[in-house]
Amino acid sequence: MNRKRLALMTVVALGTTAAAILLVTKDVSQYDSTTEGLLRNLHRTLLVVAVALGVAVEAALFYTAIRFHGNNDPKPTEENQRLEVTWTVAVALVLLFVGSASYVVLADPMVSTPPDATPDANDVQVRITGQNWFWSTTYPEQNVAVKNELVLPVNRTIFFEVTSKDVIHSVHIPGLGIKQDAIPGRVNTYRTRLTGTGTYRLYCAEYCGTGHSKMMATVRVVPQDEYQAWLQQRRQEPKAKNASALSSR
Repeated sequence: MNRKRLALMTVVALGTTAAAILLVTKDVSQYDSTTEGLLRNLHRTLLVVAVALGVAVEAALFYTAIRFHGNNDPKPTEENQRLEVTWTVAVALVLLFVGSASYVVLADPMVSTPPDATPDANDVQVRITGQNWFWSTTYPEQNVAVKNELVLPVNRTIFFEVTSKDVIHSVHIPGLGIKQDAIPGRVNTYRTRLTGTGTYRLYCAEYCGTGHSKMMATVRVVPQDEYQAWLQQRRQEPKAKNASALSSR
């Protein structure tokens, strides 16, 4: 294979991979949360790269097997410094791309919120407390607390504070791309922006005892007016005050 053909094949392969990445990734606003969009796009990008590399390796394997299967007098491979430099640089570039793409996403505040972060003025502040074996959800600014339920407004940035009263739990809302450990004596923060309405499932992703499978809650993302109506209804219920007192102990 001459150099021009190899260069052409390389350009075609890279162009095809780049086009595939553009096709499978979407704007984060098309997902139900900014966090979900960032993580899914990263996963799809790396999947395209992995598939492209896998196809290239298998193609080289089949080519070699077919091209040389009838050779009864094989010649040993001689040292080829240019070839060694080429595949070393190629591997380094792949690792650099994977590392850079991952870092850009993982360093985003919507994916890895700094531990000392505080809610902004327009954020909806929500505290989720895990305990054997249910979730207490408190809205500090609204004087509202509920059990195994989470209602959030769409098109708003949510600032989560996650903690535990007994053992390690883990808040996991797969539909929104949210996962954060709940650790006794520690408050972990998480920030995301919700961009779509719907109903989701929150469950504990850390085995916490015999009632682990019962630690589920319903998450609803609703329009702003419906969210305000829900808050008003909860404020008028005596149970909300009892739940608030329970979660603050």
